[in-house]
Parts: sequence; structure tokens; C-alpha cells
Amino acid sequence: MKLIHGVAAAAMLTLAGMQAAQAQSALHQILDSGVLKVGTTGDWNPMSVRDPATNSYKGFDIDVMTELAKDLGVRVEFVPTDWKTLVNGVVTGKYHVTGSASISPARMKVAGFSDSYLTADIYPFTMPDKAGRFDGWASINRPDVIVATELGTTFHDMIKEWFPAAQVKVVEAPARGFQEVIAGRADVFITSNIEGATLAEKFGVVRVANTEPRSPSLIAMLLPQDDQVWINYVNNWIKIKQISGFFDQTRAKWGL
Repeated sequence: MKLIHGVAAAAMLTLAGMQAAQAQSALHQILDSGVLKVGTTGDWNPMSVRDPATNSYKGFDIDVMTELAKDLGVRVEFVPTDWKTLVNGVVTGKYHVTGSASISPARMKVAGFSDSYLTADIYPFTMPDKAGRFDGWASINRPDVIVATELGTTFHDMIKEWFPAAQVKVVEAPARGFQEVIAGRADVFITSNIEGATLAEKFGVVRVANTEPRSPSLIAMLLPQDDQVWINYVNNWIKIKQISGFFDQTRAKWGL
């Protein structure tokens, strides 16, 4: 009888532990508080763009997260962050989820990711008056070339690996690598085809000639690594919205 009671007690403790773990899920926190907190940088056009005059956001990510909050039956709160603290914010519970980010091995060590819903290719860009200096990826890897990047982005590590002979200029948010090139303080920056198309239209940057896309990156949301309840909800929500055409419509709206 003591053995039976012991087994029963252990089972009850296991069940209680599982219930406690579920109760601590971000999903339940969101539903209880009525607020979905989303970390967003506001500097990745057309994904997330912050208007400093109104402190409001617009973009693909903003539409996606607003829709997620609507389906959860809660309001959305956008929490300002930057690329070097993006992962830490979700790990420490500053927000429940982030907007779009590249899936990378470094980030996967400490945070979870949703299923991917976009793919980005990486290209080098420069200004028209400097375009004649470059032809192909190898032409960038020279000591007289300054390549700009932003601390905390996946581009930072790529640049150090791809252009060891070049000068690397690292800026911190809210500064951006492309701003250094536009201002003439650097020669080249790399970014995704997603952002590159917007910057080309807005600032006239041009893709370096004869460069094939590199390092295709899967784009997804960052989530707490150990919160499978919340991860499952978000992944199934993505599947539902893909089938309904929501993601296709939102991509088309923002030219993705």
C-alpha cells in the first residue's frame, strides 16, 4: 500500500508540476493581463518603422502582431528595443515575442523561434557615385574599402567573415550601417533584399554589380526558449494565417 501511495503521490506531483509550468506560460500571462508585449526595433523598413513624432509604428511586423493580438482578444503593446538587446529582452521577459528576426545558431542557443514565414537573401549595397569601384563580392574585400554594419545584427558577424581585408565600421543603434554609406563615411553595407529594395527607393542606394545572393536567412519571431505552450500557439496561428491568405496579403501590402 505504501508503494501505491508513493506512486500516486509522485504522479500528483508530476501533474501539479505540469500545471504550474503551463500556468507560467506567456500565453496565460497575455490572456490574464489582456496585453501582448512585442519587442520591435522600429528601424527595419518595411518590417518595423517608428515615427519619432508620434512614437507609433508601421510595417509588416506591426500588421502581423496587431493581427495576433486581435485573435488572442488582447491589445498589443510595442516595446522599443534594438538589435543588440533584442534577444535579451525576450529571454528576460521584457516582452512575450519579437517582430521578425533572422534565425541564427547564436540566437538559437538562448531563445526559441517560431516557424518561419519569410526568407531573406543578403546583398551588398553602395551609393551610385561609388558603384564603379565594385564588381562582385571579392571587389569589396580590400583594405581601402570601408564596410559599415550595426552592432548586434547578424550582418555584423557576416561582414567580419566575408571581408577580413576590408575596414569594418561598427555603429550602435539608433545609428544604422546604411546611414554611414549614405553620409559618405563608409563605402558599402550589406542587408537583406527586403530592406534593400526600400532603401533603394528612398535613398537611391544600388546593389553592387555581379553579386549573387548570399546566406539566405529564414525569418521568424523570437520566443522564450522553454515555453512550448506559447511556441505551439504561435506556430499553429502562423499555419492558420498562411492558409487564410493573411501572410500573402500582408507581404503584398508591404512589397515583400
